[in-house]
Amino acid sequence: MTNSACGGSVSQPRREGTAVRSVGVEEELLLVDAESGEPQALSTAVLAMAHRHTEGECAFESELHRQQVEFATRPRTDMDELADEIIRRRVEAAGHAANAGAAVVALATSPLPVSPTVGTGERYQWLEQQFGLTAQEQLTCGCHVHVSVESDEEGVAVLDRVRPWLSVLLALSANSPFWQGQDSGYSSYRSRVWGRWPSAGPVDVFGTAERYHEQIQALLDTEVLRDSGMIYFDARLSHHYPTVEVRVADVCLDPLVTVLLATLIRGLVETAACEWRAGEPPAEFPTTLLRMAAWRASRSGLDDRLLHPLTMHPEPAETVARALLAHVRGALEDSGDLKAAEGGLGALLGAGNGACVQRDLMRRTGSLRAIVAECVRRTRG
Repeated sequence: MTNSACGGSVSQPRREGTAVRSVGVEEELLLVDAESGEPQALSTAVLAMAHRHTEGECAFESELHRQQVEFATRPRTDMDELADEIIRRRVEAAGHAANAGAAVVALATSPLPVSPTVGTGERYQWLEQQFGLTAQEQLTCGCHVHVSVESDEEGVAVLDRVRPWLSVLLALSANSPFWQGQDSGYSSYRSRVWGRWPSAGPVDVFGTAERYHEQIQALLDTEVLRDSGMIYFDARLSHHYPTVEVRVADVCLDPLVTVLLATLIRGLVETAACEWRAGEPPAEFPTTLLRMAAWRASRSGLDDRLLHPLTMHPEPAETVARALLAHVRGALEDSGDLKAAEGGLGALLGAGNGACVQRDLMRRTGSLRAIVAECVRRTRG
């Protein structure tokens, strides 16, 4: 496989006059007590504050548990504008939470023990009844990145070609080392908890949009899933927008890491689309190997080895992360994002992901509450 089908050096360049793909981000945030750091079931009050202070469509909405809220950005083509909106939404969320007597924190799991409260909506109640502890314990916060595609055919071609790289995104974003008051031993324990859903995780190569939709319908026909919103693949066609939705990442502590992820994901989508147009087939790694790569990424994050997406052999995490950057270099050059991505990745590899930050805070303070307090501060960027 070539390093990139974009940029014109190896294969087909991006088509003349093609607009830069738009990107939208959804982030889930924990609601916690500002003093104790313990999760608080205050989403109803926080969302009421948000709606009260918003003219037009509100960017915030509820999630499965009342200890969390979610916001979505507008579709953006400029990454600086995306960064500004993510930071602004986080600040707004913090203000709404403060008015309700809480704080928000961009952590993918709560470091402190929690008894999650499922929301009262019909859908949430159905999930709890159908899936029991899987739903009850599923207080996790992820980051979903939407990238525009021209058609379902292009979108499925992208899904088929980004499969091996998704575990690297998980490693970069890993931000959930603690679970119910103890170190889980994982950098992203959220991904392990999320994997309990029957439709979650890596998937096979689809080949065509028709085959993709046939498989989605086959899953729905089992009546295990309520609707297409429960297609929890690591990456899927959005059922609301003309986008590929990459869902593999933890919510990131640093908003600029979220922007780095969005930049790399747009690069992956453009690179995959260029490969498809050039007639380059997707890598045919079996899903069982992709599950190994995802487990390795969730366990190690950036602290150890990862499975290299071109070989599925273990290599140092930094080597694999830089291989991702090399793979999308042509697309990043085309969009003008290469310099920012190089700087962002270098900063992340130097400082560590959210899991590294949390464990360092634990070593220095010995306090889970101190971890939450510091992460509340960092959430705003």
